[in-house]
Amino acid sequence: MDIKKYLNFIKVEHTLFSLPLIYAGVLLASEELPSLKLILLVLFAAIFARISAMTANRIIDSEIDKRNPRTRGREIPSGKISHLKAYIILLLSLAGYFVTAYLISPFCFYLSPIPIVIFIFYPYMKRFTYFAHFGVGLGLSMGPLGGWFAVKNSFENITPGALLSLFTLFWATSFDIIYSTLDEEFDRSNNLKSFPVKFGKKKALFYSLVLHFISYVFLILLFISQTRNILSFIFLVTVAVLYYFEHKFAERDVELAFFKLNAVVSFVVFLMVIAKGI
Repeated sequence: MDIKKYLNFIKVEHTLFSLPLIYAGVLLASEELPSLKLILLVLFAAIFARISAMTANRIIDSEIDKRNPRTRGREIPSGKISHLKAYIILLLSLAGYFVTAYLISPFCFYLSPIPIVIFIFYPYMKRFTYFAHFGVGLGLSMGPLGGWFAVKNSFENITPGALLSLFTLFWATSFDIIYSTLDEEFDRSNNLKSFPVKFGKKKALFYSLVLHFISYVFLILLFISQTRNILSFIFLVTVAVLYYFEHKFAERDVELAFFKLNAVVSFVVFLMVIAKGI
């Protein structure tokens, strides 16, 4: 079995976007260090959710990916992984996700279908709305709330978790707009919807900047309400610097702007939350 092929298919490395923010939600909700059991269960839930989301996306978009020169080398369009195997991966990852959610708590288990519904719905959004990027943001914004609920098991006093989730919503929506500039011409010629198709690349990147600004406002509110100290402030400023470089490179190096810098943003926000207890 070619393990590398399957790892590339599920893109486990993309968990770098969500995992630090999930654990930031855990730490915001915790009055003391969470148990090793909870830390591991949250880790497995995050991995299974990520695999489910990516696999569903690859299955739903397989025909589009086959037509797109940038994506036709992906595992399903190229025939490296069959639809049957992809569905098996999807079912196994969903089973792992729901079992793990149940082991965390019945409360988390009852809420666990919500992210899955979002993950399955958002790939269809680009077929009928230019606001499809918000589907990506909404899906990733479930992560911090999941971390919060894993500890609290209720909606009480949810404001810190909600602020982190709103930050994630607008942050992820913004970087998805940047990523979508890679497919502007293909999307336009195939009647797919995106901000670059609707507004053009330059204006789409401007709207991405606006959404980054909105996300930063929520991060400031989180800092003011929860993490006020000099170390947290340094990490808060670091996020602004990373945003600056993301937009500086957005037009000429999307891989850097999309993946590398955003993985760092996620980790820096996690450090900002950790610093609240220092």
